[in-house]
Amino acid sequence: MNCAACNDKKCYQENKDCTGERYEMTHLYADTHCARIMTAASEVEAEGYANLTRVEELIEFSKKMGYRKLGIAFCVGCAQEAKILQEILECHFIIDSVCCKVCGIEKSAFGLKTVRQNPRETICNPIGQAAVLNQDGTDLNVIVGLCLGHDILFTKNSAAPVTTLMVKDRVLANNPAGIFYSPYWQYKLKAKQNKSA
Repeated sequence: MNCAACNDKKCYQENKDCTGERYEMTHLYADTHCARIMTAASEVEAEGYANLTRVEELIEFSKKMGYRKLGIAFCVGCAQEAKILQEILECHFIIDSVCCKVCGIEKSAFGLKTVRQNPRETICNPIGQAAVLNQDGTDLNVIVGLCLGHDILFTKNSAAPVTTLMVKDRVLANNPAGIFYSPYWQYKLKAKQNKSA
């Protein structure tokens, strides 16, 4: 598949099936939990289209799913954002939050490269974050700014479903989509690719 390069998107405009697997794909949603998620997501989309922020969508979705306890897995660099999010969500749900530096494990314990050549630099602990929220019995976990790779480990080890509210981009003020609207960044990234090829 190469949908990103497709110019007509007939799947969207005319319900075209380019895969020939519509029947098989439809049955993937037969699972009760998947069906509930699809129903709640569709309702939030239809009822709040272009009127709700992502945080409001998170609240509405979680209510429709009947979630009572939400977990926030956040990067220490996004502690302020996580604090504000927790204060907002606590108006509706029980909230557990866990920082990426939980347990204070040193990078030297794993022989990991450090950012500042500091021998006492603490690892990000996404598996530990998932373990803490698993023990707390959260219904849904929300990622706030976890590093690339750490978000993957957190999601893989989370017992509850995971959604990402915010991603980290240290260069573009946590807005990685910024490159799509900047011809200068696009040129720079494509030029790097051409040099390395």
